[in-house]
Amino acid sequence: MADSRTLTFLGTGTSVGVPMIGCDCPVCTSTNPRNHRYRSSVLIGTERGKILIDTTPELRLQLLREKIMLVHAVMFTHYHADHLFGLDDLRLFPKYLNGPLPVYCSAEVETVIRNAFPYVFRSEYEDMPAGAIPKLVMRRIDSEPFEVLGETVTPIPLIHSRYNVFGFRIGDLAYCTDTNYIPESSYERLEGVKTFIIDALRFKPHPAHFSLDEALESIRRVGPETAYLTHMSHDFDYDKLSADLPSHVKMAYDGLQITF
Repeated sequence: MADSRTLTFLGTGTSVGVPMIGCDCPVCTSTNPRNHRYRSSVLIGTERGKILIDTTPELRLQLLREKIMLVHAVMFTHYHADHLFGLDDLRLFPKYLNGPLPVYCSAEVETVIRNAFPYVFRSEYEDMPAGAIPKLVMRRIDSEPFEVLGETVTPIPLIHSRYNVFGFRIGDLAYCTDTNYIPESSYERLEGVKTFIIDALRFKPHPAHFSLDEALESIRRVGPETAYLTHMSHDFDYDKLSADLPSHVKMAYDGLQITF
């Protein structure tokens, strides 16, 4: 099973993306495509189908760029706009699946989805043609492991300033975006991880995200074979920072695909 899994970075940027509107810094004006970062999201490929983690505002563009024709399930880390507000672009998948698309999220996230996209859940819209609105079936999750497309997913509770966020572990890979603190109990769930994907926003400390040094410290504690930085701002130039990182730590970039 492990050899059949892939992870594609659909986006590796912070909430405003890179380039950032109104900025003419060297990274925002760079012609290096690895300095162009959509909002953070990944796609897990398995033998049974594709699992999308988060629906960013660029979701349509991300999927078209990677030539993704179908998504079979969606998981949400949390409800912030940069991770949620592309949800309407899921509308075609239930049409292709001939049934509703399963969405795995916490009760808190489900409440926000129902409030932000009320038309998705109104009974009077149930007879609308396939593809007109996203037809979803909500699967409530908590901190206990759950199954998606035959894969066991272990939630990793994270702190994101005042907000609760889930990272997700599948096999020996863990995806932990949007965090400034990993609880001790969550480090226990990261034992044995070989591929560790972690939030690293900028050089300076931030109240809701790991700085580079904090991300490197979390990588040291987890001890993976390979780590990837994501949710990065325009502080980081791909070529410059990549040259300074430890050999087992890499900057992710939009479109990068790895196996695990």
